[in-house]
Amino acid sequence: MAYPTLTDKPGALETAAAIRAGEMSPAEAVDAAIIRIEHFDGHVNALAVPDFERASEAARALDGVTPRPKGDPNYQPLFGVPMTIKESFDVAGLQSCWGHKRYEGNIATRDAKLVAQLKAAGAIIIGKSNVPPDLTDWQSNNPVYGRTNNPHDHNRSPGGSSGGSAAAVASGMVPCEFGTDIGGSVRVPAHFCGIWGHKSSWGLISKHGHDHPALTSLGPGRDGHDGALSIAGPLARNARDLAVLMKIGAQVPLRENAKPLKHCRFLAITEFPGAPIDDSVRAPIEAALSALAAEGVRIDRTSDLVPDLASQQADYLRMMNTAMSRGGAAPSGKRASAADWFNLLDKQARNELAWEHLFETYDFVLAPPAPVLAVPHREGSVFDSTLSVNGEDMSAGAGLAWAGIATFPNLPATVLPIGAGTDCGATLPCGMQVMGPRWSDLDCIHAAEAIGDVLHG
Repeated sequence: MAYPTLTDKPGALETAAAIRAGEMSPAEAVDAAIIRIEHFDGHVNALAVPDFERASEAARALDGVTPRPKGDPNYQPLFGVPMTIKESFDVAGLQSCWGHKRYEGNIATRDAKLVAQLKAAGAIIIGKSNVPPDLTDWQSNNPVYGRTNNPHDHNRSPGGSSGGSAAAVASGMVPCEFGTDIGGSVRVPAHFCGIWGHKSSWGLISKHGHDHPALTSLGPGRDGHDGALSIAGPLARNARDLAVLMKIGAQVPLRENAKPLKHCRFLAITEFPGAPIDDSVRAPIEAALSALAAEGVRIDRTSDLVPDLASQQADYLRMMNTAMSRGGAAPSGKRASAADWFNLLDKQARNELAWEHLFETYDFVLAPPAPVLAVPHREGSVFDSTLSVNGEDMSAGAGLAWAGIATFPNLPATVLPIGAGTDCGATLPCGMQVMGPRWSDLDCIHAAEAIGDVLHG
């Protein structure tokens, strides 16, 4: 089943090309985005902090400016392109409260490094998108900005914590966004909303200026309260936009080796101990794998090279909870010691080496981004409740396995929309993640694009 799309609006590079060709001005591009937000966002509520006036001023300042040609050292690939960014990134002059009433009025004094990079690339930030409190839910609902709805079904979540990001892109309000991901927070919203998302290799994109408001008193220049495991990653409606956003944000040059699919060896992982996937996800995943196999793509379904996934999941949850709480007490009441943390780092290093060994045999690993499609809205966090998987309740925390499979070993993973599934009579988008060796971010995106070409023509 083809994946449902909501907009035919141009992507980021297409918008930039139209501006370069004189088909529209930066001011017209920004005005069009603002009009779309004003038309759609009353129902979706993706935008948390609008910045329309300053965006219009920035766009007007570019009107009449001749963009630098490609190859020029000061070439701007996103010249005049309007976009939003996740509320948790600092944008000078805008609020960053991470969904907490007590941090309302926390105004950033300077741009996050990634925001500065995007602006230097010619992008115009027109606002910030919605998040859950502390970025810790697969919903985007908080007492400051309210609830974001999935643009495909307003009774369901767009995902989280970059849910406002994905909803804005999927509905056509903006062509691209940047979110963050530690528990699937880029990949799950992309999967829930039917767009493209990329979890970058850990450490590749700076998170300076992505700080919890409680830590701002410790001084600028920190790397985020969830620095371990957490990454910044782009969302878009096509693979080419993901790739250019990665090149803009990357702190080191990215390798690129776009092998044809028929020359690649894939491993598909659709079974994870303690984390089954719902048939609404399994059906489109299996259809995609069958379509690839019919084109001669080699896909193995099992391998002895796969690390112990149950142990990986347990270690991932411990490390994520320790990092996000900064060593705070676990449910048992025990605080993590320095020795506990170093032991986790040792386990992570061994796990990363095991995946590195696997990628000596396989080019990419294919897996679902989450065990379910977009979840219905609920009060409280998804992770305080359960997920319905084939009619049975499963701990929502167990569902994080499909995020942690790439997060714990610091691997890149691209989510592409592959089709649609049905849940309780609702037809919803479904994605698949393409994982590769660390630093192979562009290769993951290229492989995902080639897979998309096979599936959708």
